[in-house]
Amino acid sequence: MNNAKVWYVTGASQGLGLTLVKKLLEAGYRVAATSRNAQTLKAAVGLIDAERFLPLVVDLNNPDCINESVQQTITTFGRIDVLVNNAGYGMMGVVEETAEQDIRKIFDLNVLAAVHVVKSVLPLMRQQQSGYIINIGSVAGFAGAPGWSVYSATKAAIAAFSEVLALDVKEFGIKVTIAEPSGFRTGFLTENSLANIESSIEGYNAVKSARERYLAGNGKQPGDPDKASAILIELAESDQPPLHLYLGQDAYKRASEKIADMAAELEAWKRISISADFL
Repeated sequence: MNNAKVWYVTGASQGLGLTLVKKLLEAGYRVAATSRNAQTLKAAVGLIDAERFLPLVVDLNNPDCINESVQQTITTFGRIDVLVNNAGYGMMGVVEETAEQDIRKIFDLNVLAAVHVVKSVLPLMRQQQSGYIINIGSVAGFAGAPGWSVYSATKAAIAAFSEVLALDVKEFGIKVTIAEPSGFRTGFLTENSLANIESSIEGYNAVKSARERYLAGNGKQPGDPDKASAILIELAESDQPPLHLYLGQDAYKRASEKIADMAAELEAWKRISISADFL
């Protein structure tokens, strides 16, 4: 099978990124994939067609490094049709016990790195007058849970960025989707992907019980990364992909309940809301 599209995927050495890269290569796509360690990435991907796979060592906190990797992709494949901003990690804990440097660190990777990658790829997509950007968010960015305040804030930022980006680049034939999964069996709750901030403050019972519940469910999440990857590939072939796509039954349920609650609250406070205008 020979597919012409070129994909650029960040955070490809594990989790959803790795599953997606494998499926893309199996389907005949050309793939540029980033990781902090090229050997780890190559070993994880396994036997592949070297002519269709470009492993890239990229420090996503370094815009110059990102730009260089994009140029390498263009030199090798001539174009980039689909960008998947997948790199990121989770953070669970009480915000008052979370160090400022840890908060900045997660925003740097989960938000600023994704923005920098988009900035680097957009000139090429504008020139092509085509392209598709998939930013991997989380249902937590819309309907969060106790203990995930900082992580949820990063994913809410990605969602808002994606919404306005879609408006900005529509005239160039560039489409944008924010994929917002719930729990998937990707190793997200393991040490490599989760900053688990322990709590020593009395109280915060909702956070502590949520922590126990989430960690106990590691490896039992209902989300299937193979199915999610297949959906992302299908979206890239669609003429009208969605702006928001919640992945997993839990994500759909949480988003639906949040929308209903917001609609009820909006109407309940309508009189106060509109009273703030000049008469």
